[in-house]
Amino acid sequence: MDKELDSWLENHRIKYVLHKHPAVFTVPEAKIHCGHIPGTHCKNLFLKDKKKGIFYLVTIPHNKILDLKQFRKMMGAYKIRFAGSEDLMDILGLEPGSVSPLGLINDKKKETIFIVDEEVWVSNIICCHPNINTETLQILNKAFQKLILETKNLYEVKKLPFMENPK
Repeated sequence: MDKELDSWLENHRIKYVLHKHPAVFTVPEAKIHCGHIPGTHCKNLFLKDKKKGIFYLVTIPHNKILDLKQFRKMMGAYKIRFAGSEDLMDILGLEPGSVSPLGLINDKKKETIFIVDEEVWVSNIICCHPNINTETLQILNKAFQKLILETKNLYEVKKLPFMENPK
């Protein structure tokens, strides 16, 4: 974890447990290297409503697949796409593969709306990358909720639409 994030968490009195592991880029890789860490593991999507210029950081359980068509309708958007790596770096200061709710601390202009699935929001323990994919941050529910509030980004807790997992 970089020093800026560590300092931010310390300054906001947010407690966590940090686990180091080899880089993970996919859910199957994460299961191998992080599956032993208790908690709800997250998958994070950085999306853009191209017509309105709105960015969404969407956090869902790692084992779910967001139904983008239904999400678009839910958000009242004309078209939702994955935001480009340039936007990801410019807004959240992150590289692909390291997207995390903790990237919101880098969103100085508060351009991103954080959308979190209710299953993650109410989990006892949440696990996500601390803006780097070689570590997993394990955080208790109240600390996670405080973290999101402290970023000052708009956020919404939603029952998000998921696709059926292929067998």
